[in-house]
Amino acid sequence: MAVLCGTASVLLAVAVIRLWDRRQPGQGRSSRPGHALDGQVQPMVFLFRGPQLVDATPPARGLLDRIGAPDDDWMRLMRWIGPRFPDAPDRLALLSRLGRVELVGQQGQGSATLRLVAEDLGDRLWRLTLTDPGAEHAGIVVDSMSLQAMEEELDLLRGALDQTPMLVWRLDAQDRVTWANAAYLRRAEARAEGALGWPLPRLLDAPKPGLGVSARRAALEDQGVVSWYDCHSHAMGDQVMMFALPADAAVRAERSLRDFVQTLTKTFADLPIGLAIFDQRRNLQLFNPALIDLTNLPIGFLTARPSLFDFLDQLREQRMVPEPKDYRSWRQHMANLESAAATGHHVETWSLPGGQTYRVTGRPHPDGAVAFLFENITTEMSLTRKFRAELLLGAHVLDGLDDALAVFAATGQLVLSNNAYRRLWGAAPATLADALTTWEVAAPHGPGFTALREALQAPDPAPHAGAMAGPQGQLLGWTVTALSGGRQMLRFRMASGQPMTSVQAISPPDELAALRMLPNAMGAD
Repeated sequence: MAVLCGTASVLLAVAVIRLWDRRQPGQGRSSRPGHALDGQVQPMVFLFRGPQLVDATPPARGLLDRIGAPDDDWMRLMRWIGPRFPDAPDRLALLSRLGRVELVGQQGQGSATLRLVAEDLGDRLWRLTLTDPGAEHAGIVVDSMSLQAMEEELDLLRGALDQTPMLVWRLDAQDRVTWANAAYLRRAEARAEGALGWPLPRLLDAPKPGLGVSARRAALEDQGVVSWYDCHSHAMGDQVMMFALPADAAVRAERSLRDFVQTLTKTFADLPIGLAIFDQRRNLQLFNPALIDLTNLPIGFLTARPSLFDFLDQLREQRMVPEPKDYRSWRQHMANLESAAATGHHVETWSLPGGQTYRVTGRPHPDGAVAFLFENITTEMSLTRKFRAELLLGAHVLDGLDDALAVFAATGQLVLSNNAYRRLWGAAPATLADALTTWEVAAPHGPGFTALREALQAPDPAPHAGAMAGPQGQLLGWTVTALSGGRQMLRFRMASGQPMTSVQAISPPDELAALRMLPNAMGAD
């Protein structure tokens, strides 16, 4: 009996102690087992009536607040669910008929596999539950400082992507858009007639990685306005990140450059001057049709981008260069031509064996390039030779006259004189003032010289005639005739048409008498 009573006393004491420990506060335990765990790990449950959120657990409301899109609650949730459950839009459309839909999400980057359970509760009420199968029976302890740092970095990255002007989106293995930045969403909303659905529409056809093309240019048309983008792709597992950089300025610059090149090409094509441009390595880069016509070089040879010396050798084969004395001197001459053209403006005249004459001009170009211009100046040279021959013939005719001739410009400069003038007065003067000084010194002063000086300085274009004493005292008849451009022609003639050496000298007092006799002696003059 004593043993039984002792055992009962011990058991009762143990029971009282345990009951007392459970009721004492501050011992790290709750009066209801499992309550703390229920408070720490709460399910993510949404209750919808149509697109309107009726109720949600705190984690579910926090998720919607982080999405922050200016849409209704259902579309905000679909934007988060769509990338993780690609089949959710199609399966949820059948929820009213099926009553319950359960989906398992795909493995995301840096996240666990999720499970979505959707239930139709009737009266247009839908309940959506998001759970993590791996954490259903385990509490999650998160370092608050680490969580804050991750949230700050996530906010920074999200803000940077939303502020960038380029379009960024992600494609899954089925080429569906599973994520996009704010710039992409704005362009998609501008093109869409109504609200955006899921998955998002594809705006551009960007290159896929691994196909040999890492970038391509694509156009996006919106209400008649075409925008250009340089699209780049980057593989991330079984998904692809796409980046589209605005390229409107580059497209405008390329179009302007292309138009300018076309204009230059048309201009070069119409030029009668042959053009050949060689790069820094002296390979032919550009030529026009006139070069083919002038050099008779095959077009296949020119399009093969020959070197400069191959080009010149082919010209020599076509007999389109001056005939050299020997090959070595010709090569040296061509080398000098290339160096002179590369360092500065250089011009040569080629007299070809066929009778043609070419002017070859070499000019340096930027980046060490050099350009050669071939111009056919055969007609110009023929006209020049003909003009020179006519001038020479005119000079011979003037020199064959017995009258001394001198032509002065309006400024008083001597334009021309013949041999008879130089024999009479010596060296030809440079100006009219020099001639007057020579005449005054060589011939005695008299009324005939005074009349000549006044006639040369008279403003009226009427012809003037008279007589004066010559340098040897002979009697000279002079005539001043106005020419075009303010020029004046002065002609000296012997009084009786006899040679100057056979005329009897006269003295100044007899000059007046000689002037009276001069008209009869000079005939019509």
